[in-house]
Amino acid sequence: MDGGHTTALGKWLQRLEAGCPEAQAAIIEHTCERLRYTAKGMLRMSPKVRRWAETDDLLQDALVRLHRSLAQVKPTTAREFYGLAATQLRRQLIDLARKHYGPNGVGTRHQLCENEHVETMKPKPPESLDDWTEFHEQVNRLPRELYEVFHLLYYQGVTQAEAAKMMNIGLATLKRRWQEARLMLCEAMQGNMPS
Repeated sequence: MDGGHTTALGKWLQRLEAGCPEAQAAIIEHTCERLRYTAKGMLRMSPKVRRWAETDDLLQDALVRLHRSLAQVKPTTAREFYGLAATQLRRQLIDLARKHYGPNGVGTRHQLCENEHVETMKPKPPESLDDWTEFHEQVNRLPRELYEVFHLLYYQGVTQAEAAKMMNIGLATLKRRWQEARLMLCEAMQGNMPS
């Protein structure tokens, strides 16, 4: 996220808070490519869902959720906005997993063909819907300062330097929180979490 992007987003967020009717649509349009990148990364970490859904499937429904959220929640900073957006993307990803791998889901009746490529990740990622749901729930249980760092780096794909600047903390502090968040999640997931 360059400074111009964040500055423009900040101006639209101010307009949203002031009640500008065009602000919601403008914010979503301004951030759509960034959110598409985030959605693509989330799907990459969930190869089973990726088999049945594409990036734009995840993004489109998450943007509808985000649009509804912006009618009620008025984030005032890029940091708050991207936290809200990541939450909506994560919720939609969980819903897609339930749709395709729930009791009547098409994914429960099919197995991957031997020649289908699924990225190898170490440590081994959660494979079941329950594991992914538990992972995302554990993220929500992180202490606030760790949760924010995890959201920015893992879900949003922001660099550590950018995240430290957005959070107004030192890079060393951010790195410590990032490591602490990953350790807490790894312990909570008993080592069975995405890389």
